[in-house]
Amino acid sequence: MKVKVCGITNLDDALLCEKEGANALGFIFYGKSKRYIPPDVAEGIIKKLSPFTTKVGVFVNEDISVINQIVEKTKINVLQLHGDEDENYCMKIELPVIKSFRIKKNFDFKSIYKYKNVDYLFDAYSENNFGGTGKTFNWELIPTEIKNKIILSGGISEKSIEKIFRDITPSAIDLSSSLESEPGKKDAEKIKSFFKKFNSLR
Repeated sequence: MKVKVCGITNLDDALLCEKEGANALGFIFYGKSKRYIPPDVAEGIIKKLSPFTTKVGVFVNEDISVINQIVEKTKINVLQLHGDEDENYCMKIELPVIKSFRIKKNFDFKSIYKYKNVDYLFDAYSENNFGGTGKTFNWELIPTEIKNKIILSGGISEKSIEKIFRDITPSAIDLSSSLESEPGKKDAEKIKSFFKKFNSLR
């Protein structure tokens, strides 16, 4: 199980997450997010990261030309699309794509199969926010046959990681708010404690 830490806004947080064992770091280029990072700041951080750390750019309903400019500037190597992007939009992207789906009670899981050559990320549904809410959804809704193929997001923390290993075993997990002292600022002790627990379960 891989770990992505999202909402990185500064170098110290990025380097600590990398040191503790994060496989991927997420940089949010959605202007309305509390964890937004300007592309030039992200560029400076990414230059100092290991080439073996995956750098994920998070976008919401962004114009593809803008995405291309940010990719060229920052050298992110994976795109996470967290809005209403359809399958045609995703097919125009040249980098690997993670497509986020916000799960609520009546979500049609068959709808994800319209998207080809993407990784599926499942997050909690919110009327007002595109992720980063710290809320979980009902994991029992996830079809058994895809549990180990998805990226699981939404309120994941040290408290829930044991249940995730036991009941879901997704290909990756995506954390943000549970490792923060405030939106956009990670808490070093929470990061160290989480990875200690995570590594004990592997």
